[in-house]
Amino acid sequence: MDFPIIDAHTHLWLRQDTEVDGRNIRTLENGKSEFMGEIRQMLPPFMVDGKNTAEVLLSNMDYAQVSAAVVTQEYIDGPQDAYLWEVQQTYPNRFLCCGLVDARTPGYFLRAKALMDTGFRALKIPAQRLIAASGRVYLSSDEMMQLFAEMQQRGVILSIDLADGAAQVDEMETVIAAFPRLKIAVGHFGMVTRNDWQKQILLARHPNVRIESGGITWLFHQEFYPFNGAVRAIKEAMDLVGIEKLMWGSDYPRTIVAITYRMSYDFVLRSDLLTDEEKSLFLGRNAEAFYDLRPTVHLPYIKNMSE
Repeated sequence: MDFPIIDAHTHLWLRQDTEVDGRNIRTLENGKSEFMGEIRQMLPPFMVDGKNTAEVLLSNMDYAQVSAAVVTQEYIDGPQDAYLWEVQQTYPNRFLCCGLVDARTPGYFLRAKALMDTGFRALKIPAQRLIAASGRVYLSSDEMMQLFAEMQQRGVILSIDLADGAAQVDEMETVIAAFPRLKIAVGHFGMVTRNDWQKQILLARHPNVRIESGGITWLFHQEFYPFNGAVRAIKEAMDLVGIEKLMWGSDYPRTIVAITYRMSYDFVLRSDLLTDEEKSLFLGRNAEAFYDLRPTVHLPYIKNMSE
């Protein structure tokens, strides 16, 4: 491959210990977690200590020839800002780490401003969690708009996941219209496989918006490798907004419970439905430009013992 592969959607944590919508998420043993009332295999079982560290991800990245990764956050993992800032400083040429905006309680603007003061170049909002029984937080609310204005002024990137379908699309259109210079990456490929997912993709008609595919193999998990439906969805999104607006993301580590890390992009590389140019843009070059990740490291292919 003569282009960098860049992962636009990964997660890291030292330990899960949090609560979402009144339900617990707790790290257990052998990769398992208590997750909202049931036991889930959150990590591959060989990650026996439950720690999802940068060093393990880097080992996977080196093996899979992934030059760099964006580390997002989610409320279900608990806040990881202190650890991710340490990661950012330790591996500045391999990771772009997002600070977490916990917008579930008022006053988040000042907390997010402190993260920007620390030096975070990107912030994450798991907006799908803001539609809750306890009350909805609108992306177009006064405090949110204050936050987005500050981010635009500082050149801080917004990484955001939206609720299924068009539930928050109108709010996002309001945000995009107000802040046309705010770089926005919409995750989970618009929640492809859900109704009206294309409406999230169409947000990328705006010059400052991109779509990343973190979790696409999870959303097509019943189909499994080589995820032909996922490739067809990528083709459909290309027709809607153009290949230059789309970026690959793995949603590591949860997705590699079912597949290897390399498989989370290899299905794209091996597909005959995309041209070599389209593959290079989707798998790396678009993210390299959008997140300003140059220069990226070159990683050689290492043969397996089975080859």
